[in-house]
Amino acid sequence: MFEEEALNAGLGSAPEALDRSSPRGTMEALLDLADIWDFDQAAHLLDLANIPEESQSEDGPDLALKLFEVIDRNVVINWAELIDRPDGMDANATTNSAVAGQARRSILLWVLTIDDRPYPIRIDRIKAGDAEPVWVFSARTVSNIEKLHAELGPSPMEKSLPSWARQDAFWNLMWWEVIGLPIMMLLAALGGVVIYKGLTRVAYQADRDFMTRIVRSTRIPAVIFVTTSIVAIISSVFVFSGVISAIITPVLALGYVLSILILVINVIDRIIDQLVQFDDEDLKSVDQDERRSLATKIALARRILIVVIFFVGAGIVLTEANMFRTFGFSLLASAGAMTIILGFAAREILSNIMSSMQIAINQSARIGDKVLYKDHICHVERINFTYVQLRDWTGVRLIVPVTEFVAESFENWTLKEAKMYRLIALKVRHAADVSKMRDIFFEVIKEMDAEELGTEDEHMVVVTDHDVFGQEVTFGLSCADPNTSFMVECDLRERLIKRLQELEETGEEIFPDAAPAEGA
Repeated sequence: MFEEEALNAGLGSAPEALDRSSPRGTMEALLDLADIWDFDQAAHLLDLANIPEESQSEDGPDLALKLFEVIDRNVVINWAELIDRPDGMDANATTNSAVAGQARRSILLWVLTIDDRPYPIRIDRIKAGDAEPVWVFSARTVSNIEKLHAELGPSPMEKSLPSWARQDAFWNLMWWEVIGLPIMMLLAALGGVVIYKGLTRVAYQADRDFMTRIVRSTRIPAVIFVTTSIVAIISSVFVFSGVISAIITPVLALGYVLSILILVINVIDRIIDQLVQFDDEDLKSVDQDERRSLATKIALARRILIVVIFFVGAGIVLTEANMFRTFGFSLLASAGAMTIILGFAAREILSNIMSSMQIAINQSARIGDKVLYKDHICHVERINFTYVQLRDWTGVRLIVPVTEFVAESFENWTLKEAKMYRLIALKVRHAADVSKMRDIFFEVIKEMDAEELGTEDEHMVVVTDHDVFGQEVTFGLSCADPNTSFMVECDLRERLIKRLQELEETGEEIFPDAAPAEGA
């Protein structure tokens, strides 16, 4: 405890009924005396050591009133921290706590910030002479009351309101707050609507398509910024009380950070879309290997930038808004539990983000690449934070979680080598003449578009298997473009079967006779 020769000698003896024996008793006394407007008695709850003794009786009640108004409007009281024991010791504190099992002589109630400078509000345990120790608001806190009240107390605009508007209504709110909050929200919403419609009109009248997309991308962040600014202006003119102020402060920080985050992301997206056309069909061409790599790297840079901005923004919000204290629990006491909870909730998201970056870095699949994924012949359209967007050859889009895409093996048909083989396996009789089928195969190839095929010596016909039903003949088709190879294979299969059927009609035995049950 702190020791002094005398405590508030200028106020005279404190009333016997005034409970200052514990931190909670002192706080409850301030609130109870404020309800009956007895600030003469509430002055005894302050350590007026820095106030001249002859001025204490006059300045003490005024300072007690101002302190109450500052606490009422800016502090969310953590009653669990205000122990109802004379020594202030928290008997329920864990052994890891810095104050476990220790008598306390000072308790931090809250920290207010003005011009980036912290102003703590503390309750100290003081022993004056031979008297019993008492808990009072610290001398340093008392010295800061005037400045805190000037900055965070009732505004001149509020003081000009009728007296009925400044009376308590419900939920510790005054009538002007009950009426003003809906009006503030309405004004903020109207401001957002006006700015959205205004930017929509500007975008419609823009001469260039690029400028139109840029203006449109600024609409949502502009709405968030304007609505946040309207709330900030009103809350600076009218200082809201306790819980409302504690909610508005982090909301304002979040609004500004969110508007900047969305603006940066949207504008960067429009610029990237202008530089690289991700949906351009030319990106899928075999001679656009460098463009596909560039598009994938740009997409990776965008994701990294978003992650950096997100963490910077989150840090700003937590720092400026003092989020953990706002909600009334200690960061140090809850860090372990919060880390476990957040880690468990975000493990899949973080895993997908890291996997998406892994794909982009190792270039195993690039935007525009043609891949075979789980029997789906697809083009890679997007590699996002949490999913890969694939476009099937039928036009259907597959949304695959990145972790699942990375965990599964897939064929990349456009990686490194542009040419590829398409294999067509046909089951024929043991007595079928493979040389005749080979001749037919090359005749059919000459009928097809040569630009879609490899050179003639790259094609082949080989017997790859046999069983009781006959032999398996595989026709190897060399394709110049993997993007069209599947359709070229389908076309060749159709032509080849038709020619073999014509050959069979001449009496040549080609296809084996087998019942469906035997084939199964």
